[in-house]
Amino acid sequence: MPERTSYVCTLTTAQAAAVRGHLEDRGWRFAEAPYAFWKADQAGTTVVAYQSGKLTVQGKGTAELVQFLLEPEVLHEARFGYESVLVEQDHPDMFEPHAGIDESGKGDYFGPLVIAACYTDAEIARQLLQLKVADSKTIKSAHRMADLAGKIRTVTAGRFSVIAIGPDAYNRLYEKFGNLNRLLAWGHAKALENLLELEPSCPRAISDQFGRKETVLRALQERGRSIRLEQHPKAEADIAVAAASILARAEFVRRLEALAQQIGVDLPKGAGPAVTAAATLLARRDPALLGTVAKLHFRTTAAVRAQAAGESAVATTGPA
Repeated sequence: MPERTSYVCTLTTAQAAAVRGHLEDRGWRFAEAPYAFWKADQAGTTVVAYQSGKLTVQGKGTAELVQFLLEPEVLHEARFGYESVLVEQDHPDMFEPHAGIDESGKGDYFGPLVIAACYTDAEIARQLLQLKVADSKTIKSAHRMADLAGKIRTVTAGRFSVIAIGPDAYNRLYEKFGNLNRLLAWGHAKALENLLELEPSCPRAISDQFGRKETVLRALQERGRSIRLEQHPKAEADIAVAAASILARAEFVRRLEALAQQIGVDLPKGAGPAVTAAATLLARRDPALLGTVAKLHFRTTAAVRAQAAGESAVATTGPA
Protein backbone atom coordinates (compact mmCIF):
# COMPACT_ATOMS: atom_id res chain seq x y z
CA MET A 1 0.00 0.00 0.00
CA PRO A 2 1.44 3.44 -0.92
CA GLU A 3 2.59 5.64 1.93
CA ARG A 4 0.03 8.23 2.97
CA THR A 5 0.89 11.82 2.15
CA SER A 6 -1.93 13.66 3.92
CA TYR A 7 -3.40 13.82 7.41
CA VAL A 8 -6.09 15.92 9.11
CA CYS A 9 -6.95 16.27 12.79
CA THR A 10 -8.54 18.75 15.18
CA LEU A 11 -6.45 20.57 17.79
CA THR A 12 -7.09 23.00 20.62
CA THR A 13 -5.40 26.41 20.45
CA ALA A 14 -2.87 25.21 23.02
CA GLN A 15 -2.09 22.09 21.00
CA ALA A 16 -1.63 24.14 17.83
CA ALA A 17 0.82 26.35 19.72
CA ALA A 18 2.66 23.24 20.95
CA VAL A 19 2.98 21.92 17.39
CA ARG A 20 4.40 25.28 16.30
CA GLY A 21 6.97 25.15 19.09
CA HIS A 22 8.13 21.69 18.04
CA LEU A 23 8.40 22.74 14.39
CA GLU A 24 10.30 25.92 15.26
CA ASP A 25 12.80 23.83 17.23
CA ARG A 26 13.32 21.71 14.10
CA GLY A 27 13.91 24.67 11.80
CA TRP A 28 10.66 24.74 9.82
CA ARG A 29 9.89 27.86 7.76
CA PHE A 30 6.73 29.73 8.81
CA ALA A 31 4.39 31.89 6.75
CA GLU A 32 0.84 33.23 6.78
CA ALA A 33 -2.13 31.44 5.17
CA PRO A 34 -5.82 32.41 4.76
CA TYR A 35 -7.96 31.57 7.83
CA ALA A 36 -4.93 30.02 9.55
CA PHE A 37 -2.85 30.79 12.63
CA TRP A 38 0.23 29.75 10.71
CA LYS A 39 1.64 27.64 7.89
CA ALA A 40 4.97 25.78 8.04
CA ASP A 41 7.07 24.07 5.35
CA GLN A 42 10.09 21.81 5.30
CA ALA A 43 11.50 19.39 2.70
CA GLY A 44 8.30 19.09 0.70
CA THR A 45 5.93 18.75 3.67
CA THR A 46 3.43 21.45 4.69
CA VAL A 47 1.58 21.88 7.97
CA VAL A 48 -1.29 24.39 8.33
CA ALA A 49 -3.02 25.21 11.63
CA TYR A 50 -6.42 26.72 10.82
CA GLN A 51 -8.35 29.05 13.10
CA SER A 52 -11.24 26.55 13.01
CA GLY A 53 -9.06 24.08 14.91
CA LYS A 54 -8.26 21.88 11.94
CA LEU A 55 -4.64 20.97 11.33
CA THR A 56 -3.56 19.55 7.98
CA VAL A 57 -0.32 17.81 7.05
CA GLN A 58 0.58 17.21 3.40
CA GLY A 59 3.65 15.93 1.64
CA LYS A 60 6.14 13.09 1.58
CA GLY A 61 7.06 13.55 5.25
CA THR A 62 3.51 13.20 6.54
CA ALA A 63 3.84 9.72 8.06
CA GLU A 64 7.09 10.55 9.88
CA LEU A 65 5.79 13.84 11.23
CA VAL A 66 2.52 12.39 12.50
CA GLN A 67 3.91 9.17 13.95
CA PHE A 68 7.06 10.57 15.57
CA LEU A 69 6.04 14.09 16.56
CA LEU A 70 2.35 14.94 16.38
CA GLU A 71 0.89 11.79 17.95
CA PRO A 72 3.45 11.10 20.73
CA GLU A 73 4.25 14.73 21.64
CA VAL A 74 0.90 16.52 21.18
CA LEU A 75 -2.06 14.16 20.66
CA HIS A 76 -0.75 11.44 22.99
CA GLU A 77 -2.43 8.70 20.96
CA ALA A 78 -1.50 6.40 18.09
CA ARG A 79 -4.16 6.38 15.37
CA PHE A 80 -2.25 7.01 12.14
CA GLY A 81 -2.48 3.94 9.94
CA TYR A 82 -4.88 2.24 12.35
CA GLU A 83 -8.07 4.15 11.53
CA SER A 84 -9.87 1.15 10.02
CA VAL A 85 -8.90 -1.02 13.00
CA LEU A 86 -10.32 1.54 15.43
CA VAL A 87 -13.53 1.89 13.42
CA GLU A 88 -13.88 -1.88 13.37
CA GLN A 89 -13.58 -1.98 17.15
CA ASP A 90 -16.22 0.71 17.60
CA HIS A 91 -18.62 -0.40 14.81
CA PRO A 92 -18.28 -4.15 14.24
CA ASP A 93 -21.62 -4.32 12.37
CA MET A 94 -20.15 -2.18 9.61
CA PHE A 95 -17.72 -4.97 8.77
CA GLU A 96 -20.31 -7.72 8.50
CA PRO A 97 -21.66 -8.60 5.03
CA HIS A 98 -24.43 -6.18 4.08
CA ALA A 99 -25.61 -3.71 1.46
CA GLY A 100 -25.98 0.03 1.60
CA ILE A 101 -28.53 1.98 -0.45
CA ASP A 102 -28.65 5.67 -1.24
CA GLU A 103 -30.01 7.99 -3.89
CA SER A 104 -28.99 11.18 -5.64
CA GLY A 105 -31.02 13.75 -7.53
CA LYS A 106 -34.03 13.70 -5.23
CA GLY A 107 -33.63 17.39 -4.46
CA ASP A 108 -32.34 18.41 -7.89
CA TYR A 109 -34.88 19.88 -10.30
CA PHE A 110 -32.85 18.97 -13.36
CA GLY A 111 -31.50 15.53 -14.17
CA PRO A 112 -32.35 11.98 -13.19
CA LEU A 113 -33.04 10.25 -9.92
CA VAL A 114 -30.25 7.74 -9.33
CA ILE A 115 -30.41 4.97 -6.73
CA ALA A 116 -27.43 2.77 -5.91
CA ALA A 117 -26.98 -0.34 -3.79
CA CYS A 118 -23.48 -1.47 -2.82
CA TYR A 119 -22.34 -4.70 -1.13
CA THR A 120 -19.56 -4.76 1.46
CA ASP A 121 -17.96 -7.30 3.76
CA ALA A 122 -15.05 -6.96 6.19
CA GLU A 123 -12.31 -6.82 3.54
CA ILE A 124 -14.21 -4.47 1.25
CA ALA A 125 -15.06 -2.18 4.19
CA ARG A 126 -11.40 -1.95 5.18
CA GLN A 127 -10.37 -1.06 1.64
CA LEU A 128 -13.10 1.57 1.33
CA LEU A 129 -12.00 3.16 4.60
CA GLN A 130 -8.43 3.28 3.30
CA LEU A 131 -9.76 5.11 0.24
CA LYS A 132 -11.49 7.59 2.61
CA VAL A 133 -14.93 6.81 1.21
CA ALA A 134 -17.49 9.07 2.91
CA ASP A 135 -20.95 10.50 2.34
CA SER A 136 -21.01 12.07 -1.14
CA LYS A 137 -22.30 15.35 0.31
CA THR A 138 -18.87 15.88 1.89
CA ILE A 139 -17.10 15.57 -1.50
CA LYS A 140 -17.14 18.86 -3.42
CA SER A 141 -14.95 17.93 -6.39
CA ALA A 142 -16.69 16.21 -9.32
CA HIS A 143 -13.33 14.75 -10.37
CA ARG A 144 -12.76 13.29 -6.91
CA MET A 145 -16.30 11.88 -6.94
CA ALA A 146 -15.80 10.16 -10.28
CA ASP A 147 -12.40 8.83 -9.21
CA LEU A 148 -13.80 7.36 -5.98
CA ALA A 149 -16.76 5.82 -7.83
CA GLY A 150 -14.34 4.02 -10.15
CA LYS A 151 -12.33 2.70 -7.20
CA ILE A 152 -15.51 1.54 -5.44
CA ARG A 153 -16.54 -0.39 -8.55
CA THR A 154 -13.13 -2.08 -8.55
CA VAL A 155 -12.93 -2.81 -4.81
CA THR A 156 -16.43 -4.34 -4.72
CA ALA A 157 -15.61 -6.50 -7.75
CA GLY A 158 -18.76 -5.31 -9.47
CA ARG A 159 -21.10 -6.13 -6.60
CA PHE A 160 -23.18 -2.99 -6.86
CA SER A 161 -26.29 -1.84 -8.67
CA VAL A 162 -27.08 1.61 -10.06
CA ILE A 163 -30.61 2.49 -11.19
CA ALA A 164 -30.89 5.75 -13.15
CA ILE A 165 -34.40 7.08 -13.76
CA GLY A 166 -34.22 9.79 -16.41
CA PRO A 167 -36.59 12.78 -16.32
CA ASP A 168 -39.05 11.33 -18.86
CA ALA A 169 -39.38 8.05 -16.96
CA TYR A 170 -39.30 9.83 -13.60
CA ASN A 171 -42.27 12.02 -14.52
CA ARG A 172 -44.28 9.01 -15.72
CA LEU A 173 -43.48 7.03 -12.56
CA TYR A 174 -44.26 9.97 -10.29
CA GLU A 175 -47.67 10.29 -11.92
CA LYS A 176 -48.21 6.55 -11.47
CA PHE A 177 -47.12 6.33 -7.82
CA GLY A 178 -48.56 9.66 -6.73
CA ASN A 179 -45.76 10.62 -4.32
CA LEU A 180 -41.98 10.60 -4.06
CA ASN A 181 -41.68 8.10 -1.20
CA ARG A 182 -43.48 5.38 -3.14
CA LEU A 183 -41.30 6.08 -6.17
CA LEU A 184 -38.19 5.90 -3.97
CA ALA A 185 -39.37 2.60 -2.49
CA TRP A 186 -39.79 1.17 -5.98
CA GLY A 187 -36.31 2.33 -6.96
CA HIS A 188 -34.69 1.02 -3.77
CA ALA A 189 -36.36 -2.35 -4.28
CA LYS A 190 -35.17 -2.48 -7.89
CA ALA A 191 -31.59 -1.64 -6.93
CA LEU A 192 -31.63 -4.26 -4.16
CA GLU A 193 -33.17 -6.85 -6.46
CA ASN A 194 -30.35 -6.34 -8.97
CA LEU A 195 -27.71 -6.49 -6.23
CA LEU A 196 -29.13 -9.73 -4.84
CA GLU A 197 -28.70 -11.30 -8.26
CA LEU A 198 -24.99 -10.49 -7.99
CA GLU A 199 -24.65 -11.41 -4.27
CA PRO A 200 -27.57 -13.71 -3.30
CA SER A 201 -26.12 -14.36 0.18
CA CYS A 202 -26.34 -10.68 1.25
CA PRO A 203 -28.30 -10.90 4.55
CA ARG A 204 -29.28 -7.27 5.19
CA ALA A 205 -29.38 -3.79 3.75
CA ILE A 206 -29.18 -0.30 5.27
CA SER A 207 -30.71 2.90 3.93
CA ASP A 208 -31.62 6.35 5.15
CA GLN A 209 -35.16 6.88 6.42
CA PHE A 210 -37.52 8.20 3.76
CA GLY A 211 -40.76 6.27 4.30
CA ARG A 212 -42.09 2.95 5.52
CA LYS A 213 -39.57 0.18 4.89
CA GLU A 214 -42.47 -2.27 4.48
CA THR A 215 -43.12 -0.65 1.11
CA VAL A 216 -39.64 -1.62 -0.09
CA LEU A 217 -39.88 -5.12 1.38
CA ARG A 218 -43.28 -5.68 -0.21
CA ALA A 219 -41.90 -4.65 -3.60
CA LEU A 220 -39.02 -7.10 -3.13
CA GLN A 221 -41.29 -9.93 -2.03
CA GLU A 222 -43.37 -9.45 -5.14
CA ARG A 223 -40.19 -10.22 -7.08
CA GLY A 224 -39.41 -13.27 -4.95
CA ARG A 225 -36.62 -11.64 -2.92
CA SER A 226 -36.17 -11.36 0.85
CA ILE A 227 -33.63 -9.42 2.91
CA ARG A 228 -33.51 -7.71 6.30
CA LEU A 229 -33.87 -3.99 5.70
CA GLU A 230 -32.79 -1.38 8.25
CA GLN A 231 -33.49 2.34 7.98
CA HIS A 232 -31.45 4.78 10.08
CA PRO A 233 -31.15 8.56 10.27
CA LYS A 234 -27.78 9.64 8.81
CA ALA A 235 -27.25 6.15 7.40
CA GLU A 236 -24.35 7.52 5.31
CA ALA A 237 -22.14 6.98 8.37
CA ASP A 238 -22.17 3.31 7.34
CA ILE A 239 -19.41 2.56 4.82
CA ALA A 240 -21.69 0.62 2.44
CA VAL A 241 -24.23 3.45 2.36
CA ALA A 242 -21.46 6.01 1.87
CA ALA A 243 -20.13 3.97 -1.08
CA ALA A 244 -23.64 3.77 -2.55
CA SER A 245 -24.04 7.54 -2.16
CA ILE A 246 -20.86 8.14 -4.16
CA LEU A 247 -21.88 5.71 -6.91
CA ALA A 248 -25.28 7.41 -7.15
CA ARG A 249 -23.96 10.98 -7.13
CA ALA A 250 -21.22 10.30 -9.68
CA GLU A 251 -23.78 8.81 -12.06
CA PHE A 252 -26.19 11.69 -11.44
CA VAL A 253 -23.51 14.27 -12.29
CA ARG A 254 -22.46 12.35 -15.41
CA ARG A 255 -26.02 12.16 -16.71
CA LEU A 256 -26.84 15.77 -15.84
CA GLU A 257 -23.82 16.95 -17.81
CA ALA A 258 -24.86 14.77 -20.76
CA LEU A 259 -28.36 16.29 -20.71
CA ALA A 260 -26.91 19.80 -20.66
CA GLN A 261 -24.71 19.04 -23.66
CA GLN A 262 -27.65 17.49 -25.48
CA ILE A 263 -29.85 20.60 -25.25
CA GLY A 264 -27.07 23.19 -25.21
CA VAL A 265 -28.12 24.81 -21.94
CA ASP A 266 -26.32 24.71 -18.60
CA LEU A 267 -28.41 22.72 -16.08
CA PRO A 268 -27.48 23.74 -12.52
CA LYS A 269 -27.76 21.36 -9.59
CA GLY A 270 -30.25 21.83 -6.77
CA ALA A 271 -33.36 23.99 -6.92
CA GLY A 272 -32.22 27.58 -6.34
CA PRO A 273 -32.36 30.83 -8.35
CA ALA A 274 -29.90 29.60 -11.01
CA VAL A 275 -32.16 26.59 -11.60
CA THR A 276 -35.22 28.81 -11.94
CA ALA A 277 -33.40 31.01 -14.46
CA ALA A 278 -32.42 27.98 -16.58
CA ALA A 279 -35.95 26.55 -16.37
CA THR A 280 -37.43 29.89 -17.44
CA LEU A 281 -35.12 29.93 -20.46
CA LEU A 282 -36.21 26.43 -21.46
CA ALA A 283 -39.91 27.19 -20.92
CA ARG A 284 -39.62 30.20 -23.20
CA ARG A 285 -37.95 28.09 -25.86
CA ASP A 286 -40.40 25.18 -25.61
CA PRO A 287 -42.52 24.36 -22.51
CA ALA A 288 -42.53 20.67 -23.47
CA LEU A 289 -38.73 20.61 -23.26
CA LEU A 290 -38.85 20.81 -19.47
CA GLY A 291 -40.28 17.31 -19.22
CA THR A 292 -37.18 15.86 -20.90
CA VAL A 293 -34.70 17.39 -18.45
CA ALA A 294 -36.60 18.21 -15.24
CA LYS A 295 -38.74 16.69 -12.50
CA LEU A 296 -42.06 18.34 -13.24
CA HIS A 297 -43.71 18.01 -9.81
CA PHE A 298 -41.34 20.65 -8.38
CA ARG A 299 -43.04 24.02 -7.82
CA THR A 300 -40.48 25.52 -10.21
CA THR A 301 -42.38 24.04 -13.16
CA ALA A 302 -45.69 25.76 -12.49
CA ALA A 303 -43.98 29.09 -11.80
CA VAL A 304 -41.87 29.20 -14.96
CA ARG A 305 -44.62 27.85 -17.22
CA ALA A 306 -47.04 30.47 -15.92
CA GLN A 307 -44.45 33.17 -16.55
CA ALA A 308 -43.73 31.85 -20.05
CA ALA A 309 -47.47 31.67 -20.84
CA GLY A 310 -47.98 35.23 -19.63
CA GLU A 311 -45.12 36.52 -21.75
CA SER A 312 -46.52 34.63 -24.76
CA ALA A 313 -49.96 36.21 -24.25
CA VAL A 314 -48.47 39.70 -24.04
CA ALA A 315 -46.46 39.07 -27.20
CA THR A 316 -49.56 37.86 -29.04
CA THR A 317 -51.88 40.72 -28.07
CA GLY A 318 -49.26 43.40 -28.21
CA PRO A 319 -49.23 46.56 -26.11
CA ALA A 320 -52.55 48.07 -25.10
